[in-house]
Amino acid sequence: MNTNDALPPADPATATNSLATAKSAGHSRRVFLFKLSLFLNGAVGAILAVPIVGYLLGPALKKSSSEDSWIKLGSLGDFPEGETRLVNFRNPVTTPWDGQTGDIPCWVRHISGNKFQVFAINCAHLGCPVRWFAQSRLYLCPCHGGAYYEDGSRASGPPERGLFEYDHKIVAGNLMISAGKMPTLAARDCKRPELTHIQQSSTTATASITDATHEDARSRNSSWPA
Repeated sequence: MNTNDALPPADPATATNSLATAKSAGHSRRVFLFKLSLFLNGAVGAILAVPIVGYLLGPALKKSSSEDSWIKLGSLGDFPEGETRLVNFRNPVTTPWDGQTGDIPCWVRHISGNKFQVFAINCAHLGCPVRWFAQSRLYLCPCHGGAYYEDGSRASGPPERGLFEYDHKIVAGNLMISAGKMPTLAARDCKRPELTHIQQSSTTATASITDATHEDARSRNSSWPA
């Protein structure tokens, strides 16, 4: 066959089918790659979302499961009768990587026999840690001068109420506290100050103050030299 001979004309139908097949293959490849990228992105997003969701919902789930947690503070022999001691316990809501921030101190007062009081260390004013002074039998706040008696009731200073108390119980010779529920104003053991009602009328009180002032003035005048 001579190379100069003309080639037979191509079949138009065959050319159209070949072009359609090539376009279909290219479209299918793009669709496959698009779906594959969506799947990979979704898988990566799910992997990244698991720890984030766990971080956000973990404390709430852990708190609900730890509300009824009772923690042992020690045996009854660890708390001599008539003394108040500082004890640390592990917050059940914390995680292992919280370190020492998960340790919560509290004051344990052994009244007598099986009678105890367990106070939160925080002042009822602004939350500063109070200290127990055995010599004066007082809890004192170093921040703003709040003072509490040994039974937790308010003695003086800016606090408007007494120290907050933990619910506690004795099980098999051990002192247990309800650590899952932090003491709040709604706790029934919260020591509130007694209100003092002034029975004297304002007129009588004013007259008493005036009389006291006059008496003080007369005493000063009599002490001056003539």
